[in-house]
Amino acid sequence: MQHRIVEESTKLFMKYGIRSISMDEIAHHLSISKKTIYQYYKDKDALVDEVIENEILRHKQSGCEHKICCNNAIHEIFMAMETVNEIFKTTNPIIVFDLKKYHLSAYKKLSDFKSNFFYELIKDNLERGINEGLYRPEINVDIISRYRVGAIFMILDNESLVANKHTITEIMWEIAELFMHGIASNKGIKLIQKYKQQRLK
Repeated sequence: MQHRIVEESTKLFMKYGIRSISMDEIAHHLSISKKTIYQYYKDKDALVDEVIENEILRHKQSGCEHKICCNNAIHEIFMAMETVNEIFKTTNPIIVFDLKKYHLSAYKKLSDFKSNFFYELIKDNLERGINEGLYRPEINVDIISRYRVGAIFMILDNESLVANKHTITEIMWEIAELFMHGIASNKGIKLIQKYKQQRLK
């Protein structure tokens, strides 16, 4: 039952945002009593914490899989962006604002995740790309890694961008392409164009 509560709560939060979904609505959606939910979670904060922990774990697994199965560093970025595209088909961007304003414990977990795991993931990708001759060897890996992490979460944490006429995935792809062109060698730029053409077919 606990797994089902987390699973269904995640779907509701991702679709409608966190603040707009009450414990009563979660209980109604699951056809159980609110008392049953409180047997596992003392309050909504605790439930949100669990949801975010599960999402973080899922993204960690996805990131590690990309590193293993991709042909090269640029391919890894394209695959990661495709995953992001799928996530935002079913995710309401308001969730980040809700976490920041109403669920600080869960928001801190998300912030720590971006500051540590995402940083290391991007850093590894940059080092791989340099070794493969796809990124310029003179780039400062630490600075660029921190910039990239900040840019990704700036998009999600910026109301003016989320309210923009463009979708989150359009904005993400545009900035990702700009980022790749900024770090790529001539060999890397050719590969970017190749993967871009394949994606647009």
